[in-house]
Amino acid sequence: SGCAAHATAKKQSHAIVVVDVGGHVVAALRMDGNGTGIFDFAQAKAQASAAWGFATAQMAEGAKSTPGFGDAPHVVIVGGGVPIYSADGKTRIGAAGASGEDPADDAACVEAGIRAAGLRSSRS
Repeated sequence: SGCAAHATAKKQSHAIVVVDVGGHVVAALRMDGNGTGIFDFAQAKAQASAAWGFATAQMAEGAKSTPGFGDAPHVVIVGGGVPIYSADGKTRIGAAGASGEDPADDAACVEAGIRAAGLRSSRS
């Protein structure tokens, strides 16, 4: 709900997906105005971040500097996928992805949701 509240306050609309560390969906929301393609992209961002343990925005940088990385399995080179860590930042518990707006806004949305849940998006 933190991501949706953030989006509503900014008059934005996202599809939001939360996955566990195995990439399995545990929560999802498609806000008004977003089609299934947007939802699928949010899910792909979440699953990529869960698979690799870092944000999809970092994957974009990695693809530029590491030949072949952009073609590796579960790599999404568009921001909006973010890992989720426990409140103390010691345990990675999943990831979240959003799509529907600018990639930086998608990432800000999931970051807001992670904070609202009392969790972290990085290690301690």
